[in-house]
Amino acid sequence: MNIMTDPLNWWEGGKILGGRDVTAGGTWLASSRGGKVAFVTNVREVKLISNAKSRGDLPVRFLKSNKNPMEFAEEIAKEADQYNGFNLLVADLLSMDMVYVTNRLKGDNCYMTTVSPGVHVLSNASLDTPWPKAQRLEHGFRDLLDQYCEGEIPINEMVDKLMGNTVKDEISMLPEVYNPEFEYQLSSVFVDTVTPKGRYGTRSTSALAVKASDEVFFYEKHLENDSWKEQTATYMIEKDEK
Repeated sequence: MNIMTDPLNWWEGGKILGGRDVTAGGTWLASSRGGKVAFVTNVREVKLISNAKSRGDLPVRFLKSNKNPMEFAEEIAKEADQYNGFNLLVADLLSMDMVYVTNRLKGDNCYMTTVSPGVHVLSNASLDTPWPKAQRLEHGFRDLLDQYCEGEIPINEMVDKLMGNTVKDEISMLPEVYNPEFEYQLSSVFVDTVTPKGRYGTRSTSALAVKASDEVFFYEKHLENDSWKEQTATYMIEKDEK
């Protein structure tokens, strides 16, 4: 399955940093010079809206807006039914505010909540749903926190250890949304399988870290011509660019 994406780069006149969907122009994870971060995942579901709006546009809209996370969430709630299932996290690194928004929880109504401090994991179900691969990620991240304590965790090591995990679930542990054979292939953190439409799987992994000094580190490892390339971009949050 071929999806055209651009790797980590600055766009929108150098104001937004992230990978980008070449076709729709959206993103799955990006940050802004003004200290905003947003990312989106699809919700695993069978029924899809054929003429739905692009979910990848949601992070871009937040990063370009002047709204705080909750204000933006309230704006999206008014049009959430025009999208296929999504999980959206929007955050302001300066105020340390983060809000979670989804249109597939408690029925199909839009749900939003402030995200509390701590470790959270998001996959293709709602925030902190205990899917086994999400739990593997959480446990692996907590192990790294314990290992490095107050020290700085090397980003590339974190990505390789956590996001490169190929352990799959037992059939009995699958969420049973898709057919069991396909869900089994999707049950690892790092996905690499072949479907009738071609290769399907992980094309990039990213990590974003912020120091107390407001310096941002954005790491990405992406697939290019069947080989993995990695790069890191760093910048200081510009407080007058909110």
